[in-house]
Amino acid sequence: MTDNSHDPKEVGLYEKIAERTAELLDEGKKTFDEALKKAREEANKAGDYTREQVDKASDYIKRDLSEIGKQADKAKQTLKEVVEPQRVAVGMQSIFTRILIGAADTLGDWAKKAESSLEYKTGEVTSPGTLTCKDCGAEMNLKTTGRIPPCPKCHKTVFRKSY
Repeated sequence: MTDNSHDPKEVGLYEKIAERTAELLDEGKKTFDEALKKAREEANKAGDYTREQVDKASDYIKRDLSEIGKQADKAKQTLKEVVEPQRVAVGMQSIFTRILIGAADTLGDWAKKAESSLEYKTGEVTSPGTLTCKDCGAEMNLKTTGRIPPCPKCHKTVFRKSY
């Protein structure tokens, strides 16, 4: 039986699109959606991958970032509780608090939009993290980007992810 959990072509595509998206975001001229769209277009134009492969890798990247956004939503609530205007000196709260709460709100919005796409299935490509089987609760720790295998305990194929 062949272990294709680290199919170099699909994993490489995932990493290539993710890296290019990050570069475009670092330039500060694009939103996440715009940067991902541009990275997709560039990957399609290069012709090394099919449109289906590029779309699938892009969907995996969105899903992985959505999970991060979900966890950021939890952090947003904590941040709002800690940085209450009554608890912070007047001079410190104005700009710093607004920036932090604004960033937290944005991340929280991402989390809500992506909640429906947070199931991870055997055969999909994902970034490193911990996958928890939705059936038996067993955990798999992925150290590198790769294809998701079945649950080692119950052999089911649907997971939730944490980092």
